[in-house]
Amino acid sequence: MNIKTIIATGLLAASATAFAQNGQQEMKFQEEQLNLTMGWDKTFPQSDKVKHSKITFHNRYGITLAADLYIPKNTEGKLPAIAISGPFGAVKEQSSGLYAQTLAERGFLTIAFDPSFTGESGGQPRSVASPDINTEDFSAAVDYLSTRDDVDAERIGILGICGFGGFAINAAAMDTRIKATVASTMYDISRNSANGYFDANDNADARYEMRRQMNAQRTEDYRDGIYKRTVMNPKPADDAPQFLKDYYDYYKTQRGYHHRSINSGLGWNVTSSLSFINMPILSYADEIRSAVLIVHGEKAHSRYFGEDAFKKLKGDNKELLIVPGAVHTDLYDNLDKIPFDKIEQFFRAYLK
Repeated sequence: MNIKTIIATGLLAASATAFAQNGQQEMKFQEEQLNLTMGWDKTFPQSDKVKHSKITFHNRYGITLAADLYIPKNTEGKLPAIAISGPFGAVKEQSSGLYAQTLAERGFLTIAFDPSFTGESGGQPRSVASPDINTEDFSAAVDYLSTRDDVDAERIGILGICGFGGFAINAAAMDTRIKATVASTMYDISRNSANGYFDANDNADARYEMRRQMNAQRTEDYRDGIYKRTVMNPKPADDAPQFLKDYYDYYKTQRGYHHRSINSGLGWNVTSSLSFINMPILSYADEIRSAVLIVHGEKAHSRYFGEDAFKKLKGDNKELLIVPGAVHTDLYDNLDKIPFDKIEQFFRAYLK
């Protein structure tokens, strides 16, 4: 190779490198501009012990998420941080915000976020869920918290409520940056979607029929250009199971109603649960090395989800706490039932 060829080759390589660098700069991700409500519109009163603001962050699928940030007042230096979401079908103005504000009062920097496709967060179509993306939402929250100047990136935990308790455990199995995880009144949405409550429909024929119906709905949705939604938490009949009455009492009354909540009335995309049937979310829960606390109510219809998830966990840094007398929705907002002292103790022990 002569000197001219060498020079030409070097110039081409330099040009390619410069082009790649410029292209990389041009491709820097730009978050979607979300329409955020700046006033206080929560289902719980605002605390004077914390500073509250709205923030956004994005996941690796390019969806911009909206969150409420709670910072304890009169603190300095880098703080331990906790990302919180759930219940499944709720928004950050409901239960997750209450958890976030309460834990901020106890000294943690916290965010309560709306999952993808939900509430004030981005993503289309609306009111859809994904075992992958909703797990990723927790890791995206960790991305955001890890890059804040007032957060100690080595002391980040997550807390999931109801179905997001399952996603939180799944995130802990994937994301080694998560040092401690709490799952409160958890559901395993994959198991519930595939098998029904108490695994009553755990058979191939039942799953085939669910798939058939949802795939037929996909065709109809695509033809019409509209995603049909479910009717969530209608007023239950007198002989309905108690947990349906409990859901109605939280989501459809002044206690917990919020107009952006899927469970308060917007409804889920009918085909939303299709992917959950084929994609179990707790497959690698036994490989979680970080600390996990599962909290469930003694009288919760969903208690078996938490107990069975706990059986999968290994190591002496895993705990199961059963709250005496509590039903599923007590752990949404009942301050006499939610064991905040224990949750604080757990996070202080493992975020140090």
